[in-house]
Amino acid sequence: MAKVLVLYYSHYGHIAQMADAIAEGARGAGATVDVKRIPDAEGAPAARPSDPQATIAELADYDAIVVGTGTRFGRMSGAMAGFLDQAGGLWATGALNGKVGGAFVSTASQHGGQETTLFSIITNLLHFGMTIVGLDYGHAGQMGFAEVVGGAPYGATTIAGGQGERQPSKIDLDGARYQGRRVAEVATRLFG
Repeated sequence: MAKVLVLYYSHYGHIAQMADAIAEGARGAGATVDVKRIPDAEGAPAARPSDPQATIAELADYDAIVVGTGTRFGRMSGAMAGFLDQAGGLWATGALNGKVGGAFVSTASQHGGQETTLFSIITNLLHFGMTIVGLDYGHAGQMGFAEVVGGAPYGATTIAGGQGERQPSKIDLDGARYQGRRVAEVATRLFG
């Protein structure tokens, strides 16, 4: 049974909701899943302070890590970047080599940098030696155009609005569940 960490930073709560959906999908595929937030940063309290905080050292204990954050100017938030920057020791020892990774994000608008933010996370995960699982087109909801939806082949996304006024849609959350399931399936194939 694969062991999955859903690691997130959420300011308005959108990413926390997406983290729950990722976890639900991974559990549905039989994985053991922990949802943890990074330590408070950027002078803002966590959207859900009751969630346990992750430590860098424990990242090596998981078969898969799915990282989620809001965007900051087309890249991952400084809080998440600062957290991942502390993983140099894990990188140096190869502790994350071959593990499964994925990314999910929120942006204020449709054109707020969803794909570049996903890439900024994926770049870190690739440097750690991880195998990336995105949001493949088995989740057809991301291809619709009748309503505004998130999603990209690189990971699940949602649109939050500039002040957090828009909540993740059913399609966005379904995409997150789908990606969580796919991450767990790949991790199970690799690690049993």
